[in-house]
Amino acid sequence: MTDTARARKLADRIRVVVAETLERRIKDPRLGFVTITDTRVTGDLREATVFYTVFGDETERAASAAALESAKGILRSEVGRQTGVRFTPSLTFVADAVPDTARHIDDLLARARAADEEVRTRAAGAGYAGDADPYRTPGEDLVDAEDATDEDATDEDGGTFGSGSR
Repeated sequence: MTDTARARKLADRIRVVVAETLERRIKDPRLGFVTITDTRVTGDLREATVFYTVFGDETERAASAAALESAKGILRSEVGRQTGVRFTPSLTFVADAVPDTARHIDDLLARARAADEEVRTRAAGAGYAGDADPYRTPGEDLVDAEDATDEDATDEDGGTFGSGSR
């Protein structure tokens, strides 16, 4: 049976150990501004996925990914030494897509704001297409009914209509 609380604690500890080790021990020049964002450990505590972001362009991201792959053995041994678990989990590094997704959402929100502003500017000088109040009011029905019963209209043949007597 898996203990998810233990897996979460181990994941948090692995995140801290990997971040500190990258900062202090790994001196690879390919390693750019790497930030460890999250770590997830499987229920059997055998595999750990480490999510990271890199500040920079695509070439710096690729170079940092290669540096992390080459430093995987050192990082795993440091995780095993500092966590004290029976089996040290294997580490898998995955570039975190959250910053790219957040940037895309920000772009969509900016476009929505611009569209809302355009609608607001168009609506500022616009008028109603029909009457200002297109809905009937309760007193209006009574006025229309009284007008129809008070006067009987005549058609071209001289007959009356509207009174129901024909």
